Amino acid sequence: MAKRLFDIACAGLGLLILLPLLIALALWIKWDSPGPVLFRQQRVGRFGKPFYIHKFRSMRVDAPALGPQITVGEDPRITRSGRVLRAAKLDELPQLWDVLRGAMSLVGPRPEVPRYVALYTPEQRELVLSVRPGITDPASLHFRNESEVLARAADPEREYAEVILPAKLKLAGEYVRQASLWTDIRLILATLRRIL
Repeated sequence: MAKRLFDIACAGLGLLILLPLLIALALWIKWDSPGPVLFRQQRVGRFGKPFYIHKFRSMRVDAPALGPQITVGEDPRITRSGRVLRAAKLDELPQLWDVLRGAMSLVGPRPEVPRYVALYTPEQRELVLSVRPGITDPASLHFRNESEVLARAADPEREYAEVILPAKLKLAGEYVRQASLWTDIRLILATLRRIL
């Protein structure tokens, strides 16, 4: 209950304080490339329930038809504004709304698309999906340069499924077992330090 109240208070305050920035970013995205400002994608949430995650659109509208679900290196599908948004993690800001509506938490295992959740073992599903997914978590900090790592791989999708995803799930499992409000605050501060 304390975690949920913390999430609601921080997400609500964050949306209010960041409103001018959110409007400015939305206008920039609209000016930079045709298409909607927000990108919605189905992810798997708590207890395996699907939900739609929201991000500022950082890729061309036809991106899903032009390549894989993972982003690799200097992906040509990324727009000019998208490069800046991704580098500063500003594309994630709309997820504060997902936190406010209860689909996500500020801190928790990053939600995956159904395709990759299908690779979880039953034990991983039970543990990792027992909590709300988050905007940040230990794996997000550890794999901040994930797209660069994938760009060096001979088969990026295989590298993600066989190397990166298992490592992320290990970190996610450790987080879930040890999670506390103090852990969440430390992870939020660490994330803000990385961004700044």
